[in-house]
Amino acid sequence: MNERTNTRIVLKSRPLGMPTDGNFDIQSVPVTSPGDNEMLLRTLWLSLDPYMRGRMSDRESYAKPLELGDVITAGVVSQVVESNNTDYPTGTIVSGMYGWQSYAIAKPDDYRLFKVDPGLAPISTAVGITGMPGQTAYFGLLEVGKPKPGETVVVSAASGAVGSVVGQIARIKGCRAIGIAGGKTKCDYVVNELGFDACIDYKEADFPQKLAEACPDGVDVYFENVGGAILDAVAPLLNKGARVPVCGFISAYNATSEDQIRMPDVVLGALEHPPESRFFVVTEWIDEFEEAARVLGNWIKEGKLKYRETIVAGIENAPSAFRMLFTGENFGKLMIKVADLE
Repeated sequence: MNERTNTRIVLKSRPLGMPTDGNFDIQSVPVTSPGDNEMLLRTLWLSLDPYMRGRMSDRESYAKPLELGDVITAGVVSQVVESNNTDYPTGTIVSGMYGWQSYAIAKPDDYRLFKVDPGLAPISTAVGITGMPGQTAYFGLLEVGKPKPGETVVVSAASGAVGSVVGQIARIKGCRAIGIAGGKTKCDYVVNELGFDACIDYKEADFPQKLAEACPDGVDVYFENVGGAILDAVAPLLNKGARVPVCGFISAYNATSEDQIRMPDVVLGALEHPPESRFFVVTEWIDEFEEAARVLGNWIKEGKLKYRETIVAGIENAPSAFRMLFTGENFGKLMIKVADLE
C-alpha cells in the first residue's frame, strides 16, 4: 500500500494586487503509483519566481493563465522514487515544471524535463544559477543583448536570481557591468562579491543622477527586469544602437488596474532613437539548455560566477515566501526546500 501523501498548493482565487494566503489552498491528497513508462518524482527544491504572479491573473500573456484549482506552476528539482522507465531509474535527479507540490507523476517526454548532474554544481542550482534563472540571464544577455567588449551593460534587480548572473556574464565578456538594486546591503554585495563595476540604489532620492554618473558613456545594453521608475531613469541614457532584452517588469505585476501599467515598449518607443528591444522567454533556446548549464557550471567551478540562495523550509510556506519577491526580502535565488534526498 502506498502511504505517500502529496501536499499541493492550488490557486483558490485570483489575487488583486499582492497575493495573500487566502488566494491559495493547501491540500493533502494520496500519491498514485506511476503507470507504464512513468516515474514518481519527489520534490526536493521548489523555485519561486516573479513570472508566477502573471500566471495567477486572468490576463492575456505569453503563457496561458492558471485556472482556479490548478497547482501553481513552478520549476522543481526532484528525485525519482519509483520508476517504470529504464532511462530514469530510482534515485535519478531531475528538474522539470511540476509546480507547488511534493510529488508528481512524470513521463520521459515531458516538456522541460532534464536530468540533473550532481557533479556539475549543487543540485539546488538546477532551479537557480544553472537552471531557468541562470539560463534566462545567459540567453537573454548574449542572444538578445549581444554585448560587445568595452560596452556598458546595466541590469535592474541586480542582486536577484537573474540580474546577478547578467552582470557577471557581462564582466566575463569584457563589459562594464552596472547594477541597480534596493538598499546599501544589496548594492555592496553586487559590487564586492559579484564584481560589478558599480551598483546604484534605486531607493536614493538622487538615483537618476547617480545612475547617469555611473554611465558617463551612456548605456549600450539594458537588461530589463523591473520597469516603472527604474526604466524611466535608464531610458534617457540609452545610446543610439542600444539593445534592451525585456525579461520582465516586476513593478507592474501586482497592479490593480491596467492604468497602472506602462509597458517597456511604450517607454522605449517614445525615445528619439528607440533601442532594439524585445520581450523574450528562455524556452526559445530550450534545445541549448543542457549545454548552457554546463557552461554556467564550469564558470562556477572556475570562480567566475558566484551566487546566493534564500532558502525557506517547508512547502506549506510557499505562499508567504512568494511575497518576498515583491517586498525585496529575498537575496539572490529564492527557493523552498521541500525534502532531502532519500
